[in-house]
Order: sequence, then structure tokens, then C-alpha cells
Amino acid sequence: MATTTSVLFRLLLVLLTLSDSLGQIQGLGIGINYGQIANNLPSPSQVAVLLGTLNISRVKLYDADPKVLVAFSNSSVDFIIGLGNEDLENMADSTKAKNWIQERVQPYISQTSISSILVGNEVFKSNDTQLWSNLLPAMQTVHLSLVNLGLEKQVTVTTAYSLDILATSYPPSSGAFKPDLAQYIQPLLNFHSQINSPFLINAYPYFAYKDNPNGVPLEYVLFQPNQGTVDPKTNLKYDNMLYAQVDAVYSAIKALGYTDIEVRISETGWPSKGDENEVGATPENAGSYNGNLLQRIEEKQGTPAKPDVPIDIYVFALFNENLKPGPTSERNYGLYYPNGTPVYNIGLIDHLPEMKYSSATQIRVLSVFSLLISVTAGLICT
Repeated sequence: MATTTSVLFRLLLVLLTLSDSLGQIQGLGIGINYGQIANNLPSPSQVAVLLGTLNISRVKLYDADPKVLVAFSNSSVDFIIGLGNEDLENMADSTKAKNWIQERVQPYISQTSISSILVGNEVFKSNDTQLWSNLLPAMQTVHLSLVNLGLEKQVTVTTAYSLDILATSYPPSSGAFKPDLAQYIQPLLNFHSQINSPFLINAYPYFAYKDNPNGVPLEYVLFQPNQGTVDPKTNLKYDNMLYAQVDAVYSAIKALGYTDIEVRISETGWPSKGDENEVGATPENAGSYNGNLLQRIEEKQGTPAKPDVPIDIYVFALFNENLKPGPTSERNYGLYYPNGTPVYNIGLIDHLPEMKYSSATQIRVLSVFSLLISVTAGLICT
């Protein structure tokens, strides 16, 4: 039986052999969310090789898994690593924050690029006001620890916000934060501005469509041809909901006095499967959303309100995660099943040679990841 190492080597040789027929594929400028709430995922070292075939060089983790960071040593992949909401209280303690960075960042950063620490995720989605209060002190203390360790120019500090923080999102020019959150968000914006930290949002047009399928045109949320909407205050036209959501956040930030903070998308995606009440969760819609999104990213588009700022996106997610709680959709956002086969076909190629890491894992590496490369190439050419 061939070893994993020898098969990986053969994989690279086959990929190089096919490179002429696949053409010169440039980096997409996209990021991928690499979630691990599952018991059947390929190893981090396998994922490192797989992402190498995709030419994807940005990954967002929800923790700071040492196995992942080691697996991507000496690669071109840049990481956002995460601190969980349960860690926020501890991170407000300067000694604990410094110890965490010394244990989870410093040992790896010379070999694996780490450009950002995500302190908490969707904190304001909870009703825990103590958690809300802990967010800013944790971010400040982590940043100060980076300064004291001489790492602040390499690693920035931010958090990811749910769009639930908005009281108003339409029209985009009227975007505003919920009044009860203003006392928390105002100082957070000041922090983002002071250290030049991006404002990350988790934006899912799918939710808007699911909740109101008769009122939200499917074409508008899937980046398909549609009549669009016009903001009556700015006269800007929007042909998709995602860009409207981003500009609504820019408006909300501006309403609190800030114009120097960049909004980026830390999560967006579409589920391929859902419960009966989860309208629109199909492989066809997921393929349309992600395929059309890839094309927009490749075109380096900005939003109507920020046309000169190419939108920065991390797609959710790389794999389906079978242990995630909640409705069926939560376990079906992946581009791929854990065995390496595509969850849905976003077209333009029927098959490629199958490669296996081992008889145990049976991951069809070349078939899957060369598929997405070829799909992207096809999208670019259309």
C-alpha cells in the first residue's frame, strides 16, 4: 500500500501534468472558512495540499488549532485565527492574553502567516450583555499584548459581526445599528479606526430569501440577471442583496461618525440542503450563489457605494460539518463532502482522474479541487 506521502507526491505530479490543459489560473482573491465541527474531515496536512491545488491563499479558522498551523508551514496561505466567545473574559486579563499569544501565535508565525486574530464571533447575536461588555476589553488587551511582543504590525485584531446588529438595512443609505447596541458599537468603531482594523460581517442573503421567498426575488440574491433596486437617496442601483448589505453597514458606520473603516465579509454562503421550512436550500441555488460570487470576486468588483474598494470575502465553507447543531442547513454549507467529492456541480467539466490519499480515507483530491479550478477558469472566460 502506498504511503500518504508518496501519494501526495504523485498527486502533485499529476496536477503539474494537467496544468497545460487547465491553463494559467490566477488567484481568486477569495478566502475560505475552514470549520472543523465534524468527526469525518480529512487531516490538516491533506487540506493543505488540497487548498494548494485551488491556489487559495487565505483561510479563516474559528480557533488557533496548532495542527492546522503546523500543516500549513512554509505555504503561501495566510490565516485569520480565532478566540471563542467563551475566552473573552480571560482575554481581558493582560497576562492571560500575552500567554495565549505566546502559546498560540509566536511558535507558528515564523513559518505560517497569521495576519489577524478574530476575538469572538457574532457576540451581539446573544442576549448576554456581560459578553457584550467583555468584547472591547478583550480586543484591546490582545492588541496591547501584540504591541508588547512586537507583533502588532504583522497581526491585527478584529471580531466578526452578525447583520443582526442592524436596525435598518434598506435602503442601504439608511443603514443604522440597533439603538441598544450603539453604546457598545461606538467604542468598538473607535478601536477599529485607531488600529486600522477591518469591520468583519457575516452576511447571508439566503436568510432574507428563506424568511420571505415571495417578497425577495431569487435572482436578486443569487447574482442572476434581474431588474435590481435603486436607493432613492443616492440613486445607486443594486443588482444583488450582498452588496446592498455591505453598503448598509458602511452607512451605519458613517452614521456614528467613521469613514475610515473598511467593511469585509468574513462569512457568506448558501446551504445545499435544509429542513422543510428552509426554502431555497438546494444544490442548484448553492451552486448558483457560489459560482456567481466567484465570478464577481474575480472581476474585483466594489459595491455601488464603494466602487473602488474590491470586496473582500471569505466563503463559508470548505466542508460540510456533520456535528454542527441547529437546523439541517447548518450542516450543509460546504463546497465539499468530507470524502472530497463536490456537494454540487457548478458546471463546465464532467470528470477528472481520481486520486486517493489512502484506501482508508479515499479522498478524491484531484477530481474535486481541480474541478473547482476548472470551474473558476470557465467562469472567468464566460
